[in-house]
Amino acid sequence: MQTVQEVLPREVPISLDTTNLAGIRAALKVMKNPGIINSTSAEPERLEQVPLAAKEFDTMLIALTMGKSGIPVSADERVNIALESLIPRFMEIDFPMEKVIFDPLVLTVSGCQEYCPECIEAVRMLQYASDPPPMISVGLSNVSNAVPRENRDLINRVYCAMLMGAGLETMIADPLDAMLWEVIHTIENRDEGTPLRRLYLKIHDRVQGMEEPQPEDVDMQDPEQVAIWKTVQILLNKVIYADSYLEN
Repeated sequence: MQTVQEVLPREVPISLDTTNLAGIRAALKVMKNPGIINSTSAEPERLEQVPLAAKEFDTMLIALTMGKSGIPVSADERVNIALESLIPRFMEIDFPMEKVIFDPLVLTVSGCQEYCPECIEAVRMLQYASDPPPMISVGLSNVSNAVPRENRDLINRVYCAMLMGAGLETMIADPLDAMLWEVIHTIENRDEGTPLRRLYLKIHDRVQGMEEPQPEDVDMQDPEQVAIWKTVQILLNKVIYADSYLEN
């Protein structure tokens, strides 16, 4: 922690990403500014101890929507973990909800494909978990773990547009992926300057309207748009994922 703080601007919050609570507490004791603990879950031991450390040191806290039995598939079950376990614990210890960041847990489309559309819906539903709406964040690139390198960026970009359509405003993402930031800029600024930007906006708007993207949204003569369309289909679990999905 001392080494990291030497090279970071003072105002940048540091996220402690570990399950080692003793390590977290040791780092918090020398942290100059309140940071972020990543994370607690609804597993009884962690839920008992980690929020107390966050309160003691006045940090933000990432709360994973998973319990002792792991990550549930359905959006309903993930949201119920927040409503029935996480939030009651935060209220019990008087931990402020404005310091909580819920993470509904993105899993890879390779092997966990059925989780991908459910995570989109979990993002949408978690916004109603408290008033005002809680902060929500995800690890975006998890969706393309174990996917061939050449396909990962495309999957990340398309999933980003879909998650933003569900209301996501914060994510862990690659700051060096210029094309990903172009998608984010396109959506945030409603930039329809190119056919690809218009397609990403259409995907965002369809999800925002609780609809699925449609074939008529896509110029099927444009190979780049076809690749995006095929990616939408695997992320919605409409077509079974294979590493060669873009070739089919």
